[in-house]
Amino acid sequence: MASGIFAVLDDITALMDDVAVTAKIATRKTAGILGDDLAVNAEKATGFLSSRELPVLWAITKGSLVNKIIIVPIALLLSAYLPIAITIILILGGCYLAYEGVEKVVEFIFHREKKGHEVVEEIKQDDTEIEKTKIKSAVTTDFILSVEIVIIALGTVLNESLTLRILTVSVVALVATIGVYGIVALIVRLDDIGYQIIKRSGEKGVFAAVGNILVKSLPIIIRILSVVGTIALILVSGGIFAHNIDFFHHLLPHIPAMLKEFLIGIVAGLIVLGIVTVGKSVYAMFKK
Repeated sequence: MASGIFAVLDDITALMDDVAVTAKIATRKTAGILGDDLAVNAEKATGFLSSRELPVLWAITKGSLVNKIIIVPIALLLSAYLPIAITIILILGGCYLAYEGVEKVVEFIFHREKKGHEVVEEIKQDDTEIEKTKIKSAVTTDFILSVEIVIIALGTVLNESLTLRILTVSVVALVATIGVYGIVALIVRLDDIGYQIIKRSGEKGVFAAVGNILVKSLPIIIRILSVVGTIALILVSGGIFAHNIDFFHHLLPHIPAMLKEFLIGIVAGLIVLGIVTVGKSVYAMFKK
């Protein structure tokens, strides 16, 4: 009896060792997407009142966990029975990311001052409604990035046993969520950490200087993350097209891969933005 229990424990230990090895490899493979995920979500989790930053971030984190719970089993099933569906889902997600990234670029380039009635309407908007809209946008973007993270992680263990595949992909998904949103939480609370350091140091000495640097650096970090997040959306979308559509994979072979993916993302985003703009105009015309 005892020997049987020890044999089971030995099998579990061996499995956990295998999971640790495969998860490490899978995490390394997804490092680039995790970096993009961090930049995108840090930008999306900011712009709220200080008292609402952590609740909003927690809402996005819960949404991210739900995304992973939905994505992991579906990805495992599709990889076994309908692998082409994964490619289709990735390409549709790439269209959305390209659209979101290019829309921000176009809005920045062609930004116009809001008219008086637009400002009034914006002020009248319910803060709760605005918050929910931003959370929904963040969770939607997270869903698409999570699909790619899970697919890449799954690709590293396709030749392993089903149990090892399930555990590896689940570990990577969990680490991705905790790691990304843990760092985002630290970023958005930098100013509060700085204020606490200043307060505890009596506003004097080296610690007070460090606190001031943290407080003053947050707006700069947010602006940088806003730019990096937009570039990341376009790069990830271009990468999805380049890696999953043979034509784009062999397109412009003599230029750096990153530049090619960025150009593909820009073009795809402009096309989707044009389709969405025309669709909105047609809908508005028929609505009248």
